Amino acid sequence: MSETINRDQEHLRLLTIFHYIFAGITALFACIPIIHLVIGILFIVSPEIMADKAGDVPPPFFGWMFTIIGGILVVLGWILTVSLFLVGRFLARRRHRLFCLIIAVFNCLSIPFGTVLGVFTIIVLLRPSVRELFPK
Repeated sequence: MSETINRDQEHLRLLTIFHYIFAGITALFACIPIIHLVIGILFIVSPEIMADKAGDVPPPFFGWMFTIIGGILVVLGWILTVSLFLVGRFLARRRHRLFCLIIAVFNCLSIPFGTVLGVFTIIVLLRPSVRELFPK
């Protein structure tokens, strides 16, 4: 029994570390669409910068499209980053098991690393011995 608890605690500790690492990687990649956001703002504020050799400026629609899509991607990436960080924190404190399971399912959409992390998190959190480590 004690060996099972030690194994479960070690697995939860590793999952905590990997969630923190994956949150950092996600935060880094979530900042990439900021480039699109800046380009979109340039399209809107100063379209003559984007004019071609003939002097034709792009329509304002392009600026708004870049700005809106870039902004949405940045915000979604940051939400995912915060969620991953919270899962790491909750696993370390043995709290909010259901939240951790839900985010683990969403991790499976992030191929390949998120899928591996999500599957292992689901497997560990569904063990009856791990379920006992979390408060009811």
